[in-house]
Amino acid sequence: MDRYARRRAEMVEHDIAARGVADARVLAAMRAVPREAFVPEALREQACADRPLPIGADQTISQPYIVARMAEALQLRGGERVLEIGSGSGYAAAVLARLAAEVHTVERIAMLAERAQRTLAALQVDRVQVHVGDGTLGWPAAAPYDAIVVTAAGPRVPPALRAQLAPGGRLVMPVGETRYWQELLRLTRGRDDDSPDAQERLGAVAFVPLVGAQGWEDGGV
Repeated sequence: MDRYARRRAEMVEHDIAARGVADARVLAAMRAVPREAFVPEALREQACADRPLPIGADQTISQPYIVARMAEALQLRGGERVLEIGSGSGYAAAVLARLAAEVHTVERIAMLAERAQRTLAALQVDRVQVHVGDGTLGWPAAAPYDAIVVTAAGPRVPPALRAQLAPGGRLVMPVGETRYWQELLRLTRGRDDDSPDAQERLGAVAFVPLVGAQGWEDGGV
């Protein structure tokens, strides 16, 4: 086991499992995916710290605990098609690829999308397709999705994303009226037109703004 693998195992034990993430498949994915490959080389020694790190373009790679918590909230069993909004470095998509059959991830910043694609290809992660576009509009070409995860905060769940969620599917997203504080929301779509959606609040979080046609126009308030 190399030193990064040892550090990841310690991170998962102390910063993720000890804080309540219990899904064995999620914990195994967090141990397996090399976070150090998704951060700038100058920051690789910090890659196993449980905190966000800058990746350029005023964006960050998410805190490992948050990645694990959101992945667990999706309740994946292995056969799902997943949509991720906000590819960033590609790290969370690599984790999701170990939990689902197919992952589509949408990034509005082309430079980040291209870098994420290169990193995923170098790691031979072949269940992820990276797209450049307005994530608030989802990716209709591959819909419907069994699960959708949004890695930026909007004032509400974008209608386009809810529409692309399969009946009974789960959407996990930070929602709030300001860019400084949100709540993590899990929406489960009704199984038919006569069944209402279910919403659960999973706790307070703080994410970068979700920018786009059905999000914040200017980066939030």
